[in-house]
Amino acid sequence: QVQLVESGGGLVQPGGSLRLSCAASAITFNIYAMGWYRQVPGKQRELVARITKGGTTTYADSVKGRFSISSDNTKNTVDLQMNSLKPEDTAVYYCNVVERFTRSDYWGQGTQVTVST
Repeated sequence: QVQLVESGGGLVQPGGSLRLSCAASAITFNIYAMGWYRQVPGKQRELVARITKGGTTTYADSVKGRFSISSDNTKNTVDLQMNSLKPEDTAVYYCNVVERFTRSDYWGQGTQVTVST
């Protein structure tokens, strides 16, 4: 059974930084992409950043220039470096893995990021 374990969330002041990490285990398929989504109460889950196996990255406009995604294909891990954090970045952040052939999604349990004074 695929497991995605996230770490690194927490409370940070505006302008601060956090690094989220996700490790995927029991992966028995080819991965197309790994990424991070976020969700606030009452809103849809939205893409924050994604990186394909080939290294192509996609970022939400709201985080471009502030967030950076990286992955280790040999370890099936994906990290999200978040700099210059803003209160509007407050959300539950979810790790995501997309299977290559079926494009099935797998999700972590989520980690809370709170940006506040």
